[in-house]
Amino acid sequence: MSKNNNIANKRLEDLLAFSLGIMHGEDGNKLIEKHKDAIDNITPQDMLNLENKQMQMGISPADIKKDVEKVINVFFKSLEKYQWDKPKEGSFLYYLMLENDAYTFKLNQIKKILKSYKGREKEEFKQLKQDLLPKFQELKPFDNHYIKKENILFPYLEELWDFYRPLSVMWSLHDDIRKSLKQLIAMLEDENSDWDKFNKRLGKFFSLSFRMIQKENMIVFPVATETVSDNVWRKMHEQSFEYPFPFIEAPKKPKKDKSSSKVQIKPIEKAGQIISETGAMSVDHTLMAFNHLPVDITVVDENDKVLFFNRPDERFFPRSPAIIGRSVQNCHPPESVHVVEKIIEAFKKGEKDKAEFWIQMQGKFILIKYFALRNDDGEYKGVLEVGQEITDIKKLEGERRLLDWE
Repeated sequence: MSKNNNIANKRLEDLLAFSLGIMHGEDGNKLIEKHKDAIDNITPQDMLNLENKQMQMGISPADIKKDVEKVINVFFKSLEKYQWDKPKEGSFLYYLMLENDAYTFKLNQIKKILKSYKGREKEEFKQLKQDLLPKFQELKPFDNHYIKKENILFPYLEELWDFYRPLSVMWSLHDDIRKSLKQLIAMLEDENSDWDKFNKRLGKFFSLSFRMIQKENMIVFPVATETVSDNVWRKMHEQSFEYPFPFIEAPKKPKKDKSSSKVQIKPIEKAGQIISETGAMSVDHTLMAFNHLPVDITVVDENDKVLFFNRPDERFFPRSPAIIGRSVQNCHPPESVHVVEKIIEAFKKGEKDKAEFWIQMQGKFILIKYFALRNDDGEYKGVLEVGQEITDIKKLEGERRLLDWE
């Protein structure tokens, strides 16, 4: 083992001791003094290795989140001075960072409005709510930034990094930001909400949002730049056009490199067909049929790896080619992954063959069903997930036997 590796391992041990001390409520100043050398020389990769080690020890994302702000506050100056090569203009990461800049601008606009009311917030909260509501509603599209991370960036980093586990903590923080924004908008729309409760949640939202930008720009993005090849960045960029580019001018879509898509199907021969006792279709017709179904379909194999998803006109849940071959557990946020694992375990044991849920999302009523896939011998071969919007279906009554397009 090289001298540099020994130094890095010793630094990680010290950083772990510091973070565990913070979690256990030990004196922060004494811990900082004791581990000063490690703290002063921390790198972005150290931070990821630290959280990865914590999770390997069985510490949950929820427990890590409780003290992560205190820890990063101490590490901030050292992480901020870390030198790294910024992404090339026009790259996937370049646009993610540009979105962060635009989001920061919008957050600061809100802070300017709040500053103009300083000292009068309680008395003029009714008017303040009217000024703030449209500004907070404008922030909702930024969710696409997090979706691109979860469905494009994270899957590739999971393949490349041995220390990928902290990405699930970041996903959990995405959900905290989503929940916090939703709560603030609800309070701004509520005539009876009061300033004190709103102000408390407002502080949490700003902290979560600004800290996420810091975590991206100072930790994840620098390490990604040092570990991801240009070819992989190109694949990510191609896939990013499946989603909006919040608050920035959308770049020109590049010509697709057909060899870069993980889900591209290459028939052995042009006339190749999928043949069964119920008929035969070409690969092209099969894909067209899947993509024209008014449902979201995702297929997972017996090893919990994502095999396939269709592309209907409207998706309810985001999917990108990067998830192909990804563990299905990593396709869900930490707070809900236990439900997925419970379903899969019951399917594998043969205890259940179907699970269903229904949720309301963005004014739509969504039915979600999971089906166990079994061969003719009853052997478990995976899971079929189907999502369908049933808002209009629920309203149907009586009969309609004649065609009516009006």
